[in-house]
Amino acid sequence: MKKIVVLVAICLSYIVNAQQPYYDNVDLTLTGQDLYFELQQKINIASNSYNYGDVRDTFLITEENPDNTNDVLLIYGFQDNSDCTTDRSRDKGAFGGSNCEYNREHVFSRSNANPEMGNVSNSTTGIGADPHNLRSSDQQMNNNRGSKKFASGSGNAGNVGSGNWYPGDEWKGDVARMMMYMYTRYGDRCLPSLNGTGATQGSTDMLQIYLQWNADDPVSEYEDQRNPRTEIEYGNRNPFIDNPALATVIWGGPQAEDRWGILGVTTSALDTITFYPNPASEIIYVQNSSSTIAEHYVIYSVTGKKVSEGTLLENQPSIDVSSVTSGLYLLELRSGSNSVTKKITIQ
Repeated sequence: MKKIVVLVAICLSYIVNAQQPYYDNVDLTLTGQDLYFELQQKINIASNSYNYGDVRDTFLITEENPDNTNDVLLIYGFQDNSDCTTDRSRDKGAFGGSNCEYNREHVFSRSNANPEMGNVSNSTTGIGADPHNLRSSDQQMNNNRGSKKFASGSGNAGNVGSGNWYPGDEWKGDVARMMMYMYTRYGDRCLPSLNGTGATQGSTDMLQIYLQWNADDPVSEYEDQRNPRTEIEYGNRNPFIDNPALATVIWGGPQAEDRWGILGVTTSALDTITFYPNPASEIIYVQNSSSTIAEHYVIYSVTGKKVSEGTLLENQPSIDVSSVTSGLYLLELRSGSNSVTKKITIQ
């Protein structure tokens, strides 16, 4: 029951904290597989004409180095020195297939999809040209990775284990969120296990390693820059960049970065406050702790609509719910800048 309460409170906060307008028509009160399908329906709305040739021009915008607008950033790269294979950045004009040039890396390898994405040409559309799965990469580094599956590692990008690939400490979160997008967009055709290694999370198909990388490596300025620019060019966004915590809500695992304030909605200052009865029909009494007093309350429907609010009296804190229609609601108690959200039932 506690898990349900937390997840319901999570969903309320999506709405209260005003996530990107892109998600205004998405039912963010859902959890687990239901939220997965809801996001799948949303991100499936994208350009049908965008092709692999367009990616080259789009890279000049989406892959731009936030620290130097003359350059693009190179996935798996980690240092700019005499060995251009390991370069982290490259001049925008150096696109091609020769030494010290960059090209288009399918992070979910084309040959690992089921069925395979097949060969691509500049006129290729669909999954093989999805810009959320394409990153600029040094051409030799791209070849070094090939179609190797992602696996646990540390430090810089390179081979690990028996024929696997670690994307590097800087890029592992990017990769995880891209794999989450690909699985959400294309379903079983891009099962996480087809392009990665290790155990899955509980009864889900999501790899534990991707959930861990998503939590360990927060969204970068580069990802934040890339997502809206890709939306302009292609028509959709990667939800797991906008809020990595969506992955936690869908698949579980370690708590990821909460960018909309949807996780950890309870604060230590108010966590000891209780209320009764629940379910309630007329009055809800608030029991303050010895150190913290709830000063204000707001009741929301599970769709985020404000139903009632008011000030709580210090000597007799109670909430009149007699005029509230029967159903499930979320009660937010506030004290200064602190707040806690609880599920309540009105009979």
